[in-house]
Amino acid sequence: MIIDMHIHPIYYESICGDPNEEAFRSKAFGVYKQAPYGYEEMFAEMDYAGVDKAALLPLDLTTTEGGAVVTNEQIAKIISEQPDRFIGFASVDPRRKDALEVLDRAFGTLQLKGLKLNPAKQHFFPDDPIMKPIYEKCLEYHKPIIFHAGLSWEPNAVTEYAHPLKFERVAIEYPNLRFCLAHFGWPFVRETVMLMIKYPNVYADTSLLYLDSPEASMKRLFTIDMGPLWADRALAKQIMFASNGPRFRQFKLLRGLKQVEMRDDTRQNIYYRNALAFLGEEDAYD
Repeated sequence: MIIDMHIHPIYYESICGDPNEEAFRSKAFGVYKQAPYGYEEMFAEMDYAGVDKAALLPLDLTTTEGGAVVTNEQIAKIISEQPDRFIGFASVDPRRKDALEVLDRAFGTLQLKGLKLNPAKQHFFPDDPIMKPIYEKCLEYHKPIIFHAGLSWEPNAVTEYAHPLKFERVAIEYPNLRFCLAHFGWPFVRETVMLMIKYPNVYADTSLLYLDSPEASMKRLFTIDMGPLWADRALAKQIMFASNGPRFRQFKLLRGLKQVEMRDDTRQNIYYRNALAFLGEEDAYD
């Protein structure tokens, strides 16, 4: 099994149809050369790559840009139509006055499986006191958080907000809160790894920005940015496969990952077991 833990469904035909909304998404997300497509196209790509399920991530930019790239309700709609292939996450703008009500609806009514936040794009520091009620709400519902970390290509995204070191106080104060620093916090990979070594509730995913090729990028991540045995010896239960679609293709990142030497047990953890544990499945490693 392979689970892709990082997909932005901004052009899924099921939630498209409003030209103004689509224009907002393209501008806010910084992707302009794509058009709406049906599930068949997405499933063809997933099947070609051998990906069984994908986590779909919305983004609420209510107070910073006046809207959402994808709403929680739209994610729930997609999940209701394709429950066997997708895992739905929620998002909330932390500065919304009704943020906690939004999360109660997302986790309680819509039954979404976790929270996606982008400090760089939503303009908050992860250790800001305003985040305390958000984190406590996630703990109340036993939901994990996927944070954007490191560089963001999205317009109006400030890297300082998402530097991995800004997450350490969160890891200390909330040891039972599972959270993922997406993209391995690139280019701050060593800082991300430092947090993972110190704090077992900190995960990272492989949706890495590559400037050369996926093969070279994955090799560098697992053998240069990290030592060649680090994944096996220290991080085997904290790395998840992710692609960051539609920016990057699943099959390309998997092609690169498959060329990295590691124990088969570690590879299976990265492919799906760690994702199941992150999502709260108690028998993830059985």
